[in-house]
Amino acid sequence: MSSLFQEVRTVVDQERCIGCGLCVQVCPSRTLRMVDGKAKPVGRTSIQCGHCQAVCPTGAVQVTSLDPRTYTFATFSASSEWSGFGKDDPAGLARLMASRRSCRNFKDTPVSQDMLDDLVKLGITAPSGTNSQRWTFTLLPSREVVVQHVEAVAQYFQALNRQAESRWLRLGMRLLGKPDLERYYQSYYRGVARALRDWTEHGLDRLFHGAPAAILVGSAPGASCPAEDALLATQNMLLGAHAMGLGTCLIGYAVAAMRRDPSIQRRLGVPAEECIYSVIALGWPDERYQQVALRRMPTIRVAGV
Repeated sequence: MSSLFQEVRTVVDQERCIGCGLCVQVCPSRTLRMVDGKAKPVGRTSIQCGHCQAVCPTGAVQVTSLDPRTYTFATFSASSEWSGFGKDDPAGLARLMASRRSCRNFKDTPVSQDMLDDLVKLGITAPSGTNSQRWTFTLLPSREVVVQHVEAVAQYFQALNRQAESRWLRLGMRLLGKPDLERYYQSYYRGVARALRDWTEHGLDRLFHGAPAAILVGSAPGASCPAEDALLATQNMLLGAHAMGLGTCLIGYAVAAMRRDPSIQRRLGVPAEECIYSVIALGWPDERYQQVALRRMPTIRVAGV
């Protein structure tokens, strides 16, 4: 688990500081104090969130660990001015969120490296537990690299399907209190078998849907809530991709395969100590819709009533 006690990397230009105290007010780890009418980093801890730098009206405060390149985009321009509470259009945001759909039909057109890099930068605008920012992003930048990954994932599921075909093995595992293989057989075996036949016999990619690129989102050791961090970054990237004109689809089968067969991620150069929590297939969509996507009504509870 990540510690809150990170090295203090906050500096204050005493000449530019006007003593407003705003940085002290927003600091979650009490890194800053008012000393002789000026803000000073006198605390011993910091989560390096950058609140102090963002709130300072004169630019006197800096967190030197924060890299300005993370908010410099190659494929579009973005203002660095803070968008205040209630200043954006919630109707437009709702439309973007509801318009994002899982794309399973992609054009052959490659996705540029600049677009992949910009998507990662959009991903890391997400929050992370204790501001650990331990995300990792593994880019599969071409169809050739994606196909290599498809092959590795397909090999895993071919072996799993062979196991699932054995009724006696499923029964034995169930008697040992391990019903996962039986559940897999009942829920996924047939669909996976069809997808594997399509791939091996016809070259039809049902796993990554022919996507020309993909991004694996994971976490390095030390994050306080790595899965949540990775999935929050993933959602940012899905919405960002739609706004940039790209289609996306989460590939849960690939995540499951890598979780159970670490050699798959090693082939991609992902260290064993990292865990992959989402795989995003992406590319230029060969789909067009007329309306936003709807959902089933969820369970909603009002506590204390």
